[in-house]
Amino acid sequence: MVVRCAWATSDPLYLAYHDEEWGRPVRDDDGVYERVTLEAFQSGLAWITILRKRENFRAAFDGFAIAKVAAYGEGDVARLMADPGIVRNRAKIEAAVANARAAQELADGISALVWKYADPDAPIPQTMADIPATTPGSTALAKDLKKRGFRFVGPTTAYALMQAIGLVNDHLAECVARRPGQ
Repeated sequence: MVVRCAWATSDPLYLAYHDEEWGRPVRDDDGVYERVTLEAFQSGLAWITILRKRENFRAAFDGFAIAKVAAYGEGDVARLMADPGIVRNRAKIEAAVANARAAQELADGISALVWKYADPDAPIPQTMADIPATTPGSTALAKDLKKRGFRFVGPTTAYALMQAIGLVNDHLAECVARRPGQ
């Protein structure tokens, strides 16, 4: 029998995301920016909502190319607010633009900044109850991002980002997606 993290089994999109993406290292700036943006849009919603709209988000936000999104103006915000294929929340849309601008200001890029908070020594979770919503590392990352002008990046969102891009590996010990040695 194949064992997976319990959250991954309720929908084919969750299954594919779990098996192929979640917890796998993402190190390119645009890829990290995409995950920061999607995690911010997820705030207050179910992750499946974002997964179902992800391709629409990618199209609407120019593939999450930081330089393109950083150049967005009020017309782009209005276009995004009218797009039924994404989550139409003005504060989150404006945060996505502000976050692209903040990412552009980082001399070494957003990936280098975020990866400073990697936690390869995080305990291996045995059950879903062992997976925290926040950690001291996610709190520090959120604080650092906010200090640099990022929005919608609280400790819980920062921890979800850390999980999504491989800064921590929260696949359960017996999960098929847990990489050997981790």
